[in-house]
Amino acid sequence: MKKLGDILMGNEPFEEILMGNEAIVRAMVETGTKVVTSYPGSPTPEIAAAINSIPEEKRPFYFEFSVNEKVASEVAFGAAVNGNLSCVFFKSVGLNVALDTVVQFSLMNIIGGLVIVVGDDPGANSSQNEQDNRNVYHMARLTVFEPASPKEAYLYYKYAAEFVKKEHTAAVLRLTTHVCHAREKVGFDKFNPPPLFRNDFNPDNGPYIPLTSAALDMKGKAIQKLKQAQRFARTKQLNTILSSDTNQGLGIITSGLTYLSVLDVLEITQVRPDILKLGMINPLDEQILIDFLSSHKQVLILEELDNILELQIKALAFDNGINTSIIGKVDDDDFIGEYTPDKTLKK
Repeated sequence: MKKLGDILMGNEPFEEILMGNEAIVRAMVETGTKVVTSYPGSPTPEIAAAINSIPEEKRPFYFEFSVNEKVASEVAFGAAVNGNLSCVFFKSVGLNVALDTVVQFSLMNIIGGLVIVVGDDPGANSSQNEQDNRNVYHMARLTVFEPASPKEAYLYYKYAAEFVKKEHTAAVLRLTTHVCHAREKVGFDKFNPPPLFRNDFNPDNGPYIPLTSAALDMKGKAIQKLKQAQRFARTKQLNTILSSDTNQGLGIITSGLTYLSVLDVLEITQVRPDILKLGMINPLDEQILIDFLSSHKQVLILEELDNILELQIKALAFDNGINTSIIGKVDDDDFIGEYTPDKTLKK
């Protein structure tokens, strides 16, 4: 039986059944990630376990458990501004500890690129609350990729890495508990030898201290990078529509694991609404949303925890004079817990 470390370091393309957290490590290997940091916490600890399954002398990147999430974020940032693709990962409430640092990332010119992997926990399976960190990402102007499966977790990490390297920025890979822990057969690409570790910090790439004299210009650049993220999402077809001949003018907008719950439910229903699955949840691609809303009589927005998508989409519809009936959360229970197939069926 092959060891996990040997599987993750295979040179040629292959298929393997892996946990979402494990598939992400292979994506780190393939993308040439050079520095990975973390503070442990569920639902993301298997990422570290998968990394540690690779002997240190064979590991193509540096890995450390830092003293807390803030320090982990700063170490990864330091490596990234030296030109190295870097990654930091932690659990949902870990973002609270890291926030003083993370909220500044979109302002910075991060030469090597930085991927922030956060495991949110709808249902509070292993956390003291089920906080919805999408609120933070919107405030911090961070691009957010949200996979629905282990296969997408692998693919979206690669997309995030490509984007942050191209735009010299940071982006979030938003996981949820069952995406982290589900297993799926995933097709992996070839592993190319990683680039050498770089140590060439240049202060001229800054400024890296957002004082008043620089902060406003830095904010403007952060806004422009979000516009670039919208273009990137279209290029990679991250936001996709699953059409149905029996939609009867009905549509569903959703993202992440909830998308799979919707597919399960539609197996037993006669009416099959069209589904708009969002793979990039910040920023939203306004054009695909406008087109989808305009072509349906009624649209249901299904999202776990807070009504982040709902509020933005309703505002977009109002601003564009779209009269489609938009149904979001209707009672307190809609804000609580996971959208399992049983719960989704009631919507």
